[in-house]
Amino acid sequence: MPRSTSPSRDTPLFTVTADTLVAVDFGPRGRSEPRPKGPYRRLLALPGARAFTAGNLIARLPMGMFSVSAVVMIAGTRGSYALAGAVTATGLAATAVVAPWTARLVDRYGQARVALPATAFAVLGSLALVLCVRHGAPDWTLFAAYAATATTPNTGGMSRARWAHLLKGDAEALHTANSFEQAADELCFMLGPVLAAFLCGTFFPEAGTLVGAVLLPAGVLLFAAQRSTEPPAARRSCARSPLRSPGMRPLLVVCLATGAVFGSLEVVTLAFADERGHRAASGAVLALQAAGSCAAGLLYGAVRPAGSARSRLPWCLAAMAVLMTLPLLAAGLTGSLVPLAGALLVAGMATAPTMVTTMTLVQRCTPADRLNEGMTLAVTGLLGGIACGSAAGGWTVEHVSATAGYGVPVAAAATALLVSLCTLVPFGSSNRFTDSLPTH
Repeated sequence: MPRSTSPSRDTPLFTVTADTLVAVDFGPRGRSEPRPKGPYRRLLALPGARAFTAGNLIARLPMGMFSVSAVVMIAGTRGSYALAGAVTATGLAATAVVAPWTARLVDRYGQARVALPATAFAVLGSLALVLCVRHGAPDWTLFAAYAATATTPNTGGMSRARWAHLLKGDAEALHTANSFEQAADELCFMLGPVLAAFLCGTFFPEAGTLVGAVLLPAGVLLFAAQRSTEPPAARRSCARSPLRSPGMRPLLVVCLATGAVFGSLEVVTLAFADERGHRAASGAVLALQAAGSCAAGLLYGAVRPAGSARSRLPWCLAAMAVLMTLPLLAAGLTGSLVPLAGALLVAGMATAPTMVTTMTLVQRCTPADRLNEGMTLAVTGLLGGIACGSAAGGWTVEHVSATAGYGVPVAAAATALLVSLCTLVPFGSSNRFTDSLPTH
C-alpha cells in the first residue's frame, strides 16, 4: 500500500530558496498563556460585584450634587448666600447625628430593609425643599425640609461592608476594594458638583435637586436588589459600640482633621479664584484635586503596600502634610490660578492613600456585625471636619487673605499626623490603642 507523501502536521517541511534553507513547521500552535487579570478585574469578577457597584455609583453621585444644588437653588431664588449656607450647614449637622443611628439599623435589620425606606424619606425631604423654595415658603421650612435628608443611607459604607463580607480573610483583595471605593468617592464628589452646577445653570435652579432625587432611589434600588452579596443582619449583637472599641476614637480624630483639610481647601480655593476674577474656573480647579486623589487611589489599590496599615498611616499623613504645602507655596509665590491648579493636582494624590488606610483600620477596629455603624462614624467624623475646616478657612480668608487660608489645610494635616504619632504608633507594649489593633 503506497504511503502518503503529504507532510504530517507534526513533521517539519524543509525547502531551499536560493542559498537559504527554510524549515516550515506544520505542528499545531499552542495557545499562549492568558494574561493574569489585574486586581480590579479580579475584584469585579466576583458574583454580584458589578451589579451592586453600579447601583452604588449611581446612588453615590447625588451625594456630591445635593449641597451645591441647594445653595444655587436657595441663593438664586431668595438672594441670600448666608441663608443657603445656613440651610446646608443644618443638613450637615443633622446628618452627623442621624447617620450613625441609620447605620446601626442597617447592621441590625439588613441593608435592603433599612436603606430603601430611609432613602424614600430623604427623597421626600429633597422634594419638600424644592416645593418650599418654589412657592416662597417661610425660611424655617427650608431648614426643616433639608434636615429631613439626613436619613440618606451611607451607600459607600454599605458597599465597603459588602466587600468585607465577600473578601473575608483576603487582606490584599480587601485593600484593593477599599482603594476602589475611595476612588469612587473622589470620582462622585468630583463629578457631582459639576453636574449640579450645569443642570441648575442650564435649565432651572431646581434641576440639580430633582435629578439627584431621581438618581438616589434608582441607585439604592439597584444596590439593595443584589441580595446575594448583602452581609447577614445581626439582630442581637453582643458586640460593644464601635465608638468604644480600642483605637476607634483616635481614628475618628484623624478623620476629623482630614475632613478639615477637605473643607478648608474647598472654601479657600473658591475665595482665591474669586479674588482673581475667575470664579467660574474654581470648580475645575477643585476637580483637579479630586482627580489627583482618584488616580492615586486606583494606583494605591493596584499595588501591595509594604507593612501593616497601622504602620503606613503616619507615613500617609506625613506625605499629605508635606504635599499640602504646595498650594500654599503656589498661591504665595505666583498668585496665579494655573500653578495653583497644578499644585492641587499633586497635593490631592496624598489624600486617597490616607483615607484608604484610615478606613482599613476603622474596619479592623469595628466588630464585624456592626461594620456599617463603624464606617458611618468615620464618615461622620469627616463631615464634622469638613464643616470645621470650611469655617476656619472662611475666617482666615476674611480676616487675613485667601493665600494665607492655604495654611489651614497644612495645619489640619499636621494635626492628623500628630494624633497618629501619639496614639496609633506603638512606642512599647504599654500602648493600649495599638496593642488592640490587628497587625495584618
